[in-house]
Amino acid sequence: MRLAERLKQIALTVGCLVGHPLWSARRLSRLPEVHRAGRFARNWTTAAASSGAAEALAPAAANPLRDYFDAHVRGRGIYKWSHYFDLYHRHFARFVGRPVHVLEIGVYSGGSLDMWKHYLGPECRVTGVDIEPDCRAYEDERTRIVIGDQADRDFWRRMLRESPPVDIVIDDGGHRPEQQMVSLEELLPAIRRGGVYVCEDVHKVANRFGAFAQALADQLNAFTKIPFDPTTTGIASGPTPWQQDILSVHLYPYAVVIEKSPSPVRELVAHKHGTEWAPFVPMSGQQTGVSAISRQTR
Repeated sequence: MRLAERLKQIALTVGCLVGHPLWSARRLSRLPEVHRAGRFARNWTTAAASSGAAEALAPAAANPLRDYFDAHVRGRGIYKWSHYFDLYHRHFARFVGRPVHVLEIGVYSGGSLDMWKHYLGPECRVTGVDIEPDCRAYEDERTRIVIGDQADRDFWRRMLRESPPVDIVIDDGGHRPEQQMVSLEELLPAIRRGGVYVCEDVHKVANRFGAFAQALADQLNAFTKIPFDPTTTGIASGPTPWQQDILSVHLYPYAVVIEKSPSPVRELVAHKHGTEWAPFVPMSGQQTGVSAISRQTR
C-alpha cells in the first residue's frame, strides 16, 4: 500500500474510533475471535478427510458458462478465474431465458459481454462500464457501453437515471477496495428485487473490501425481539431494512456475491411445533412456554 493510502487509512480508522467509540469498541472486542478464526483456517488440514476409504467422486455438473469459456479459443478475450464459473451458474441460472439486464464493470477485451448474452439468452441486454473510451467499439444491438470512473458517485447517479432497471451487476473493474465499495454502495440499492451483485478479485487476507463485505454479512444477524404468541411461535425478530431487502451474502475465494430478496421480508420467526421439549420441561401453559423461550435466547 502506498504511503498516502496508508496514512489515509490510519486517519479513517482514528476517525471511526473518535466519532463512533461504542460502535468501534464492540468491533474491537471481537479481535480474539478474528485471530482465532485466522489461526483455525491457517492450520486447517485435509488429512482427516482423506484418511478414510476412497470414494468415487460424482461427475461435475454441466455448466454452460464453463463450456462456452473452454470452447472460446479465438476472438475477443475473456479473463476469469476458473472457479468463478461455478458461482456464476449457481447464482445466475434462474435468469436464463428471461428478460434480464446485466451491468458489467470492466469491459477489457469485450469477450465476457458476449458470454453473458450467449448464456442468458436472446432477451438479455448488457451494459458495459469502463474508463477506456475505445471500449465503445464493443457496442451492438444488445450491448451498451458507458464510459466513466467507477469510483465517481456522480457518474453512477447519472448513469442510473438513464439506465433500464438492473438485475445483475458484475464488478470486474479496477479491483481497488475504494472503487469496489463506492460501486456497491451506489448500485446495490438500484438492483431489482431478486437480483444479484457480484464483486470479483477480492484478493488477499485482510482486504479492505473483504472486511466491508464481511461486515455487511454480519448485519444479516441483527436481532430485535418483538412480541409473539408463545403457544404457536418460539421467537420473532423485527427485520432491519437491510434484512428486509438482502437475502444473503456469499463469500467465495476472491469473490463476494450478494442476493436481494424477491420480496420484502416482513418478519423473522422461529415457530414451535410439537408437545415434548427437552430437557424434559413440560410445556403445560403459556407462562412455562415464555420461561423456556427466555432460557433459550439468553
